[in-house]
Amino acid sequence: MRLYQLLLLLYPKSFRNEYSPELVSIFRARLRDHAGFFARLGLYLETIADVVRNALASHADILQQDLRFTFRALRRAPAFTTAAIVVTALGIGANTAAFSIVDFVFLRQLPYADADRLLKVSQTEAGGGAFQQSPALYREWSTSARTFLGVGAYFLRAVNLVGDGEPQRIERAVVTSTLLPLLGVQPFRGRLFTIEEERTGSNSVVISHALWQSQFGGDEDIIGRRLLLDGNPGVVIGIMPATFNFPSRDIALWSVVNPETASDDDHNNHYWNAVARLRPAVSVAQASAELTALLLRLERSLPDSYKKPGASMVRLRDEFSAQSRLLLYALLGAAACVLLIACANLANLLLARALTRHREMLVRSAMGAGRERLVRQSITESLVLAAAGGSLGVTIAYAALPLLTRLVPTTLPIAQSPSIDTRIILFALGLTALTGLGFGVLPAWRAAGSVDLSGLRDGNRAGGGRRERARSALVVAEVMASVVLLISAGLLMRALLRVQNVDPGFRTENVLTMRTALPLPKYDSTVTRAAYYRGVLEQVRSLPGVASAAFITGLPMSMQGGMWPVVPEDQPLLAQHPPSASSRFVTPGYFGSIGIPLKRGRDIAESDNLSQPYVAVVSESFVKKFWPGQDPIGKRFKFLNDVRTVVGVVGDVHMRGPEQSSEPQVYASHQQVQNGQSNFYYPKDLVIRSSLPQATLIPMLRSIVRRVDPQQPISHIRTLSEIVSDVTAARSVQVRVLGAFALIAFLLAAGGIHGLLAFTVSQRQREIGVRMALGAQRGEIVRMVMRRGVLLGVAGVVPGIVIAYAAGRAMQSLLAGVNPGDGLTFGAVVILCGVMTIVGSLLPVLRAIRVDPATAFRAD
Repeated sequence: MRLYQLLLLLYPKSFRNEYSPELVSIFRARLRDHAGFFARLGLYLETIADVVRNALASHADILQQDLRFTFRALRRAPAFTTAAIVVTALGIGANTAAFSIVDFVFLRQLPYADADRLLKVSQTEAGGGAFQQSPALYREWSTSARTFLGVGAYFLRAVNLVGDGEPQRIERAVVTSTLLPLLGVQPFRGRLFTIEEERTGSNSVVISHALWQSQFGGDEDIIGRRLLLDGNPGVVIGIMPATFNFPSRDIALWSVVNPETASDDDHNNHYWNAVARLRPAVSVAQASAELTALLLRLERSLPDSYKKPGASMVRLRDEFSAQSRLLLYALLGAAACVLLIACANLANLLLARALTRHREMLVRSAMGAGRERLVRQSITESLVLAAAGGSLGVTIAYAALPLLTRLVPTTLPIAQSPSIDTRIILFALGLTALTGLGFGVLPAWRAAGSVDLSGLRDGNRAGGGRRERARSALVVAEVMASVVLLISAGLLMRALLRVQNVDPGFRTENVLTMRTALPLPKYDSTVTRAAYYRGVLEQVRSLPGVASAAFITGLPMSMQGGMWPVVPEDQPLLAQHPPSASSRFVTPGYFGSIGIPLKRGRDIAESDNLSQPYVAVVSESFVKKFWPGQDPIGKRFKFLNDVRTVVGVVGDVHMRGPEQSSEPQVYASHQQVQNGQSNFYYPKDLVIRSSLPQATLIPMLRSIVRRVDPQQPISHIRTLSEIVSDVTAARSVQVRVLGAFALIAFLLAAGGIHGLLAFTVSQRQREIGVRMALGAQRGEIVRMVMRRGVLLGVAGVVPGIVIAYAAGRAMQSLLAGVNPGDGLTFGAVVILCGVMTIVGSLLPVLRAIRVDPATAFRAD
């Protein structure tokens, strides 16, 4: 019998109260008629099936009734329904979009086997950060470490690809044969590199799935195809899967290198990246301790400039900047603020609706509806609203995703992009359910709990003080969260404006750039390179509308160009710990083409070649560092293994972006690069100052390059303005995203103030009528309503300012030197919140002063 009584709990409570005793009596009689174990087992099985079927039908009938009533009630209140759905959609949409980015970056597994045990291994030294390793150092520790199952290494080198179609400049990763197997990824077609290919310096290459499709049209016979890479033959041995993009999304091709025969034995030349896989049961700390001890034992063989070498290890997933991580946390926090405001708005709307339906609840209770039924009906309504808002929210998230995707760190080694997939839909469903239940239960319970049949006689409006305080607290929370978002977005806006107003040191207007990187060994000779530059520049400069043109090793703000030690001849003591300067090799006319002012001396000339003394043009910051207050013309210094004479001084340029200080800069002649040196030094970027439209100029430039060298690809075609804008693009996205969230929060908070005051005026209509009948002036009514609005605003603004200041300090690394307590930003937000309060109070005030006392007395 106890089992049967438990089964009856499946029925609705109202059904149990009415029929439970009778059903128990009938089942007890049937139980007496079924003697024996198997007979009673059959009865129980039959009864269980019957009860479950009927109970579900009963609940389904009640649910259908509740849904029909809900839809009918919502249709009768279109303003409330629309407001509730839009508010919910904004909150759920913002959080779904933000979660899709955070899930993609932080939560999803990388597409590698046992990815959590893959580490990026970097070198450190006392007082410095982590940096890449030299090939020599990698060789020395990689064979001795015992805490790793395997290690591999790679470095990046772009390459000119000549195959089917137009020549291309593609990004290449040069890897050890152990690296790709270490990641645990199998090729889509073909195979990976072998140890034998590594030893012999094979010309085998593995290509990406994207390159296979774009350059070779998905040719199934690609394996074994011969390519030209920088003029050297290469043979395709494999194709990687479409999901594989290591070490970055830009990589199109992999070739193999032998660490034992790497030509660079210089411990000071750091360009190798090491990856290791931990052994089972070995922690990151244990591996780091072992490698640090190995490096300390190797310290005697390292250069004197090394200071207590150590090791730094991070998981591959975590290999992006602290700024990127902080930005994503800020995004999540902003989305949480929007959700808080949206939920507070929804709760206020539901509370207000419950109070306006108080008489309806009284009538339904008088007709026999119990508290459980009333609560269930109210919760059904909130869930329907949340479901409609959640559906619209997912659509909003889908529309916002392309913008938010630009916040994903480019170093994340995942081929795909964030998307609205099953995981994100499930998150949105869970958030929708929590929103509907979490912020629908309290209003429903309070509304059902306040049923008092005496209200049918006295017209009770049920607008008690506790409910009023709860609604006010929700609005204060909305204002507080909107203040935090507005100030945070304002600080980021100020940081963006500060960065954009930095003088880059050159003129960006009417300058087009393109890259034509020269391959080895074809352009190993300085004379051959000079002929190429001359052939291109003579034709480009002869084009109508072209004012000037020149080549440079790496454009400003493109992160091209290395840092090298400088030792002035008159300061030999600096040789022990030499400071550094950035290097660029240029053709004559570069400074005029890009708009860098020549302050003193002369430009690089055609006569500055290998048969002449080596010369250099230096920046003003170079002069201030090495010869402050002196005339630098004629000064000599050792740089890039040669002694150079200063022949000119130019203005400083922000080479590495407007947020980095202007480093000392050295410009040398393109003709004073020794034969056989790395093509890292060769000028590759063409700069053209022209009044011609891009659509006219670019085809002409392609034709010129093709005539000079038909196998030379052109890439990275951009204006100088676009290059500068790209540097601040991440900040622009930050401002747009947080600004959009702040705007949503601001509008929702303004709506919350308006809704609360409007409802309060409607609830206190009789009181206002009495006041006016007793002689109260309209000004007093205005002050009464406005006082409420101002108090709500102040109560939210004050704690919001405190929290915003703390948030500003937490994200100080994103502010480009802007004070987290920036007075202009805080003052503007306070004024904006004052305007918000006034605007939100305006309509309720107008409604209050139009109350007719006679009408108010008849209202109930």
